[in-house]
Amino acid sequence: MIDAKRRILLKGSLAAGTVGVAVGAGLLSPSLVLASWNEAAFQAKDLPTALTSLMGSDAAETNDAIKIKAPDIAENGAVVPVTVETDMEGVKSIAIVADQNQTPLIASFDLGESAVPFVSTRIKMAKTSNVVAVVQTGDKLYSNAKEVKVTIGGCGG
Repeated sequence: MIDAKRRILLKGSLAAGTVGVAVGAGLLSPSLVLASWNEAAFQAKDLPTALTSLMGSDAAETNDAIKIKAPDIAENGAVVPVTVETDMEGVKSIAIVADQNQTPLIASFDLGESAVPFVSTRIKMAKTSNVVAVVQTGDKLYSNAKEVKVTIGGCGG
């Protein structure tokens, strides 16, 4: 029993040491390991700019097949649970936007071909606004919105 734990500890130490040497030698860069993100889209100050940077267009057509589950009134804007799902076919990505935030784009999820178009997260909202879900299928964009009233701001409010 003790011998097995010792062996696991030694293997883990050897692996961590190898990664440390690779980083120190410049062979492994932390930026190569981290996920990429669209900086322009997430720093955009308005919804059309964010969508154009992220999805190539801001022309989204309203579709009731996109279901947004969020509270009608959020007592604390720092933690607002939001779920987006749809039964549309060929969904490539889902983005969540709060149109009254300083930077409206909150999250973007790229989905694989066989993934179920369902995402659930907690978002920050500065004040009462529409939570907009934008779904990309092929070259088309669809959206739906739900108003969430915020009583205490979560983004410095």
